[in-house]
Amino acid sequence: MKETTVGKAKGVLKNFLIEPFVPHTQEEEFYVCIYATREGDHVLFHHEGGVEVGDVDAKAQRLMVAVNEKLTEDQVKEHLLTNVSEDKKGVLSNFIVGLFNLYEDLYFTYLEINPLVVTEGGVYVLDMAAKIDATADYICKAKWGDVEFPPPFGREAYPEEAYIADLDAKSGASLKLTLLNPRGRIWTMVAGGGASVVYSDTICDLGGVDELANYGEYSGAPSEQQTYDYAKTILSLMTREKHPEGKVLIIGGSIANFTNVAATFKGIVRAIKDYQGPLKEHEVTIFVRRGGPNYQEGLRVMGEVGKTTGIPIHVFGTETHMTAIVGMALGHRPIPNQPPMDAHTANFLLNASSSAKTPASTRTASFSEPRSPSDATPAKKCKAGLPAAKATTLFRKNTKSIVWGMQTRAVQGMLDFDYVCSRDEPSVAAMVYPFTGDHKQKFYWGHKEILLPVYKSMADATKKHPEVDVMISFASLRSAFDSTVEAMQYPQIHTIAIIAEGIPEAQTRKLIKMADEKGVTIIGPATVGGIKPGCFKIGNTGGMLDNILASKLYRPGSVAYVSRSGGMSNELNNIISRTTDGVYEGVAIGGDRYPGSTFMDHVLRYQDTPGIQMIVVLGEIGGTEEYKICQGIQEGRITKPVVCWCIGTCATMFASEVQFGHAGACANQASETAMAKNQALRDAGAFVPKSFDELGDVIRTVYDELVANGTIVPAQEVPPPTVPMDYSWARELGLIRKPASFMTSICDERGQELIYAGMSITEVFKEEMGIGGVLGLLWFQRRLPRYACQFIEMCLMVTADHGPAVSGAHNTIVCARAGKDLVSSLTSGLLTIGDRFGGALDAAAKQFSKAFDSGMLPMEFVNKMKKDGKLIMGIGHRVKSINNPDMRVQILKDFVKQHFPSSQLLDYALDVEKITTSKKPNLILNVDGFIGVAFVDLLRTCGGFTRDEADEFVEIGALNGIFVLGRSMGFIGHYLDQKRLKQGLYRHPWDDISYVLPEHMSM
Repeated sequence: MKETTVGKAKGVLKNFLIEPFVPHTQEEEFYVCIYATREGDHVLFHHEGGVEVGDVDAKAQRLMVAVNEKLTEDQVKEHLLTNVSEDKKGVLSNFIVGLFNLYEDLYFTYLEINPLVVTEGGVYVLDMAAKIDATADYICKAKWGDVEFPPPFGREAYPEEAYIADLDAKSGASLKLTLLNPRGRIWTMVAGGGASVVYSDTICDLGGVDELANYGEYSGAPSEQQTYDYAKTILSLMTREKHPEGKVLIIGGSIANFTNVAATFKGIVRAIKDYQGPLKEHEVTIFVRRGGPNYQEGLRVMGEVGKTTGIPIHVFGTETHMTAIVGMALGHRPIPNQPPMDAHTANFLLNASSSAKTPASTRTASFSEPRSPSDATPAKKCKAGLPAAKATTLFRKNTKSIVWGMQTRAVQGMLDFDYVCSRDEPSVAAMVYPFTGDHKQKFYWGHKEILLPVYKSMADATKKHPEVDVMISFASLRSAFDSTVEAMQYPQIHTIAIIAEGIPEAQTRKLIKMADEKGVTIIGPATVGGIKPGCFKIGNTGGMLDNILASKLYRPGSVAYVSRSGGMSNELNNIISRTTDGVYEGVAIGGDRYPGSTFMDHVLRYQDTPGIQMIVVLGEIGGTEEYKICQGIQEGRITKPVVCWCIGTCATMFASEVQFGHAGACANQASETAMAKNQALRDAGAFVPKSFDELGDVIRTVYDELVANGTIVPAQEVPPPTVPMDYSWARELGLIRKPASFMTSICDERGQELIYAGMSITEVFKEEMGIGGVLGLLWFQRRLPRYACQFIEMCLMVTADHGPAVSGAHNTIVCARAGKDLVSSLTSGLLTIGDRFGGALDAAAKQFSKAFDSGMLPMEFVNKMKKDGKLIMGIGHRVKSINNPDMRVQILKDFVKQHFPSSQLLDYALDVEKITTSKKPNLILNVDGFIGVAFVDLLRTCGGFTRDEADEFVEIGALNGIFVLGRSMGFIGHYLDQKRLKQGLYRHPWDDISYVLPEHMSM
């Protein structure tokens, strides 16, 4: 097949649409297109369709249908069909309205038909291009059917991409992988959607575009196993073909907000150990840079694996600029020998004070900030009929919020932030969780424990907490729309943060319209939130306390920022704290195409906030919001210095389209590219660095100038109060130890897979170990020989039941007929097991073993037991005898003789049986006695136990477990039998009871 070039992409055309030829004239061809924007859906129509349609944007008639509004045939005729003959207007208007309804119903975001042919015979779609909103899958699955999203032209679909996509679908985390050039020498494994774009940009800026092998990201707190699966996929791909210059792997990321870096790195370390041979063979060098919760431990284990495997691994933390490792990897900057390490997480958190009171304010306000009793700016009252004005100040020192969802870790993080900021009261007033009844949830406020109310409904929460004006929604992507709509019904709510990622764009646009009408500011969806140092933080924003303190987020600075990415917002906290007096406020608006609030919304707030002296914007490829900032600067609406950089500059260098980590990170036209926006911002007068690498330097230069001219007067630093560390986190960091309440050596359910005595459940089934093998693992911590497993299973089968007349079965039946449940009835039967019923296994094993081990002859043993007045356990049967043998014993005996290496104790017991049956024929070795002695032979001779271990298992009652487990099957059978037969309450008949009363009472 021939290679074809389309734009810059080269590839082979493999899919062809073959359709019937429709005879028609040029005049019967039309063009129609519908596409989504933030405000509504645009319908384009041109009366001349076909291949030569030209610039439809300039030529076509257009109509914008606002969000929540419907398209009518009259509108279509009036605005779109002005150049269409009267005889076709009816058909076309009807078709376009129907097409629009389909477009909305099936959650299209783009739908273009060219040409649309209308003849006397009907309407024909000859060619069509469309995009659907993949996040609406849970709504439209039945209507869509099985939709496959093919890779863009010029790039093959790889099974590894499908594997990662499948992992992503099954996980609450985000896992993405796109292969760009499998033969490339530069591979990336980046944490975070925004960070992954920044690393790709930097690689391309430094000339690595042709060698960049992949784009991808992992984020959202994936488990150790998920990270391992992701890492091994990339290591497998990069070690298939050698490169003459060797290869580099960049394991990068911004400063995580809530992901446990050590846990994810342990997964990567496992993968590196598994692939250490191929990695050394392919001369792979690894560069690591990461920050966030427990990152020091993560970096330590990563450095350790480099030393133990001999793979060159260079490890850096938050002291190193995020993308510095790219320059090192590509040979553009030297690799430091020993980078300075920041203090350990624990150093910030260990408490030095015993005071439980809220400490005094930790820092005087920034001198550039006006001192006033309250910096609150309520939503302005507006004339009837006009949209409500939104607040300039979203968060204050006394802001109270409701958290929707049982996110206890995020709430505790907010309370710790409040405490370290010296707030008088917690910023969380209540939580809403519809899946439980109203109750109280325990949290810490500094040293002391407090209770926060949890309500089943938002109505109750708002009614009982009228002071609340912020809602933080951790609702899932399926319920976020409804819960946000409900929250906006309460006028007291002015700000809503929506954390969920993957809300369909059509639903987000409806939320935006409603919020604009009600004067509500929405932050998100797909965001970590925002932070106002010294006042308020949303959920997990800013990470854990060590990062809050390291980035000085406990007091206000003079710089405000707005970003799309949550992870990159934390990176901005780090950069701004290292280059200026710190952050005044920061917001991550979210990675979706239509964020609830825009860059410009927040930049204008910052412009109107006196305490803010400079603004940082981290823009992104896709959308045109950054141009509004250009316009604001040029028109003089924005007068404060703006430092801005748009990430995604690498997109124009790729031959085929790449969907980056954020849903909105995709340029649909030249003006939406990061390069075009950076140039426009530069031309408008914003401070724009040459690359993300230089962002910190530009921020420092602008800040230093503001300090030099007196605009900013840095305030005096005061140490923040200490907050005690949570026990669970202290244990995670290895700072404390505590004796465990329980110990176990048989099972571990904590990992990705259930482990029985060191053996994974997958392996158990692969080896076909059966019930006997599992029992061997759980009871004896051994892999028993095949014959031993079979013998255990045979014992369970022969002890499963012995009819309804025995005491245990009888009790179970009586209990079942009394209407009791399965567990109660089973327990009733099991409680009868003891020395007289079923408990002879242990006793027989102990008696026969003791006699045999002491060298007693069988006759001496029988005589001694008679002399001591004791029964020989395991000897005797009510029904069976030497002349009417128990077939269960016979079956087991044949198996033991055939498969056991030795059966000395059994032979000894059979010699005892000869003596006892000579006195009375029913004094046989019964099934309990047989299993008892045979099991001792098994433990002693199978090769898996020492003599002491074998004796210990007999001593602690393991053999009775065989009878209990086996007979439970029978008892359950009797219970189910009685229920199935619908037997009533049992009452024992009088004629079967002998009433023996004292004689003086019998009258």
